[in-house]
Amino acid sequence: MGLMQTLDIPEDKSMLHTARHDSPSPQIAAAALSTLRCGDREADDRASRQVAANLRLLIERLAPRRRVVHAGDIVYSAGDTFDTLYVLTSGFFKLVNLAADGREQVVSLKFRGDWLGFDGIAAGSYSCDAVAMDTGEVLAIRYDQLLSTSIGCPALLTMLHEAMSREIGRDRDSMLALATLPADARVADFLRYWADALAERGLRNDCITLRLTRAEIGNYLGMTLESVSRALSRLARASVIRFPEKGRRDIEIPQLGALNTFIDRCTAAPAMAH
Repeated sequence: MGLMQTLDIPEDKSMLHTARHDSPSPQIAAAALSTLRCGDREADDRASRQVAANLRLLIERLAPRRRVVHAGDIVYSAGDTFDTLYVLTSGFFKLVNLAADGREQVVSLKFRGDWLGFDGIAAGSYSCDAVAMDTGEVLAIRYDQLLSTSIGCPALLTMLHEAMSREIGRDRDSMLALATLPADARVADFLRYWADALAERGLRNDCITLRLTRAEIGNYLGMTLESVSRALSRLARASVIRFPEKGRRDIEIPQLGALNTFIDRCTAAPAMAH
């Protein structure tokens, strides 16, 4: 899920469909997201190797400053002057905006190999806060140094453009899910996205540790905390996921394909009702 503008997304999907007659059907959206987000093991291995190669290239060519971060650390804040891009070598980040009413809005999630700070390039200042969700490390890369070094190393410029392109694609996927999927399917799609992101980085994805609270997940998906909890309970009752501990921070996903099936059922139900 990518960077999104701060939105209050209604959970009643009919409101969105009334306002947007050209929106794709939930079934088409679910199929598109499934195709995009459920890669095979070979593709995941290639993606993991590419992340490692990109990090090596950045370190060799730019010798960036390395910074260890801990949960709650803020790498940059909305309004700070832009001069640096950051790349995660480990850990997880969330990008947060303040809504008009003062509430924090989670607008994007970042994993190993992802870039932070693209939002600051155009306006010259960052538009959100970049907050670490656990212990990790980032590379701090001066933007002017990146551009000057790229003149003699086209691979760096290619890497930058590919990272920007991926972020645009994630933005599109996020808006597609928010605008078309019913609540339960949105939660299942969120878990599928998180699991796929781990697999693409060579990490275990059959048991994931959520770095967000239920309230933050709801905030990210345009849902209430109660709706997120109900959706997770329904996923557990359907044996799509399991909670190995009472705290329900860790989630086991025995078969990733079961998430796709669950989403398909959720999106098919409204159509059958009509």
